[in-house]
Amino acid sequence: MLHFANRFRVDGRKKIKLRDIATQWHGAAATRKAERALSEAQDRALSSLQQQLYAEHKQSLLIILQGLDAAGKDGVIKHVMAGVSPQGCTVTSFKRPTKEELDHDFLWRIHHHTPRRGDIAVFNRSHYEDVLVARVHHLVEKSVWSKRYEQINQFEAMLSTDSNTKIVKFYLHMSPEEQLRRFKRRLEDPLRQWKISEADYGERKFWDDYIDAYADLLRKTSSDHAPWYIIPSDKKWFRNYSIGQIIIETMQGMDIQVPVPTVDLAAIEREYHAAVTT
Repeated sequence: MLHFANRFRVDGRKKIKLRDIATQWHGAAATRKAERALSEAQDRALSSLQQQLYAEHKQSLLIILQGLDAAGKDGVIKHVMAGVSPQGCTVTSFKRPTKEELDHDFLWRIHHHTPRRGDIAVFNRSHYEDVLVARVHHLVEKSVWSKRYEQINQFEAMLSTDSNTKIVKFYLHMSPEEQLRRFKRRLEDPLRQWKISEADYGERKFWDDYIDAYADLLRKTSSDHAPWYIIPSDKKWFRNYSIGQIIIETMQGMDIQVPVPTVDLAAIEREYHAAVTT
């Protein structure tokens, strides 16, 4: 089994040059055929780990997905989380803030959707939009958005220490050429046309600004308790495979302890056999 956590993890001590990081990399040992063969094993592993997390009811997992339009956030949720029980998992897609949300601090709408103990929560976009869109489109002054990096760090540290939430964050790194190819497929597929937005092509004009904004946030907000991973995402199969592996490795490192039974199993077994024989 391949391990990608160390390769893709962001070291916040180093400057990040996203333009120099390949978006098509998939490793010499990773192939689409291998990914298909291992996807079922990933589903089983993630399902088992989720059951353990739910039973333990002492920790939680927050998965954050960020990326430019068409990078594949929906695809990751559909394919990577396929083996997860909805009973112990929530998915929240953060859209443009409502008027009520804008009347509060930028983290107000986020906190309500963080996972309770025993659960997995997936964020499709997140509080990081407030240092991305807000910065690129000058929605607030630099003096405002520049303070948010530390506010986010403190928020995530609080989730880690007070709520025992493990946080894992993925930036889906896609090329502008691949984005255009995916836009084309959306135009050609009636089942995907609902995803088309009038802003799709307008936002492409700000590509370099977004890349600069992402480079800053990745460096400034990657930590031991809430690491960022830069995932090459031009190849969908590899994007899904590598994210799945990192989530599994993360959960395996959480030292999840399934609680011992609180009943007398021997007595229950005797009752079972008695019921069978009557």
